[in-house]
Amino acid sequence: MKRVGVYGGTFDPFHNAHLRLARALRDELALDEVRLIPAGRPYHRDSGPHADAEQRLAMVRLGIAGETGLTADAREVVSARNAYTVETLEALRAELGQDTELWCLIGSDSLEHLDRWHRWRELFALANLAVAIRPGFDAARLAPAVRAEWDARQVSDFSNRTPCGTIRALALTPVALSATEIRRRLAAGDDVADCVPEAVAAHIRRLGLYRPA
Repeated sequence: MKRVGVYGGTFDPFHNAHLRLARALRDELALDEVRLIPAGRPYHRDSGPHADAEQRLAMVRLGIAGETGLTADAREVVSARNAYTVETLEALRAELGQDTELWCLIGSDSLEHLDRWHRWRELFALANLAVAIRPGFDAARLAPAVRAEWDARQVSDFSNRTPCGTIRALALTPVALSATEIRRRLAAGDDVADCVPEAVAAHIRRLGLYRPA
């Protein structure tokens, strides 16, 4: 059975915490491949990304170059419409087949609002959920419908791996690294070599991304 992870995000810019989480998803769940999917038009954000979709895709590709099992997936970047997670998973499931073990990574902050996602209950018929737990997460704060899924679907081992339908909390402790703060530092002309992969830093410098107009 092939095992594939899906890691979607704005990646504005792609930074070291993104790379660390992609590696953890691959390693903790023993996946063959993790597909990082930059959002083309993030429907859940009040304002659009600061770098355009092609630039963000390029940063992901540069940031994961040479990483075993990590690939960039451009499907949402080239799409002419907003892409909902459930629709991306439907497309992946159709491509990969029903027997592939598919994992979709979300943060615990997103889990708290999962019941507001488009066709959220259908996610479990398409993939397993890997949850990156943020500091301060409390399952008691989950909406009742989401809490019921959280309680019923969690797995702590892989004695019975399945293509979809389970939830696993990642053991990785998140690091305090924010894309917002990185953009602020870049706008101020500061060096961010400590925050982003070297190739991404060079790309940002070359194009002058995130600098004031």
